[in-house]
Amino acid sequence: MSKNRNYNYKDVDMTMASKTIVERFKEHLSELSNVRTNWTPDYADTLSTKIDQAMDEYLGIDPKLALREATEKVISIQMPAKRDLSFFKSQIEVDFAKDSKKKNEILKQLGFTKLLKKVQKNDQEALIQLLFMFKRHMNDKMKNDITEKGTDPNLIDNIISYANQLKMANTKQEVLKETSRGLTDEAITALCEIYEEVIGICKIASSYYMYEPLKKEQFSFSKTVSNMNAEKTVKEEQVV
Repeated sequence: MSKNRNYNYKDVDMTMASKTIVERFKEHLSELSNVRTNWTPDYADTLSTKIDQAMDEYLGIDPKLALREATEKVISIQMPAKRDLSFFKSQIEVDFAKDSKKKNEILKQLGFTKLLKKVQKNDQEALIQLLFMFKRHMNDKMKNDITEKGTDPNLIDNIISYANQLKMANTKQEVLKETSRGLTDEAITALCEIYEEVIGICKIASSYYMYEPLKKEQFSFSKTVSNMNAEKTVKEEQVV
């Protein structure tokens, strides 16, 4: 009888999400090392290496290549997205200058009021949230109201397209040498251990960052999978 998994994701999704979360964990280690005595740089490096080895040995993925491609993807989107968002906001401020209530409502609904300052400080998570809020709340009526004032509808479509691009996976199906069904019990055991350890980090870090929602969200396993996986639809309703 084959061994059961303790996670409900595809193996590649689980390992890629784990790798991403561990990288975030390392970025915040100066704070999180105060939470638990065993959360040290050596611990983080060891866990990261463990995931790399599992990805390589069991899934046939080059983790460095996959993460590099993901990073390059985000970087390639950041500058044009920030430029277009800023250009859009400036036009709203000019076009609705005599109707401050309407102007403020548009900027609030689309996420500018809450997130733009963080985006301008190169907060990647804030950029992702802003793009998805923009896409979610840009309905036909709002778009018509805005474009009737002179904003090019292509600018709005471009901003929405950046959100769509962020749905793309860090890795593609063709890089896989094996399917999940071909994994041995030994491989599944190793992957389950990784998930258990990373989900434990997520639970503790999320609790620690309870009052810092942007940091807390970085340790949401389900959202990490959604943002990274090209085969799943990002759950926009979860973006506040």
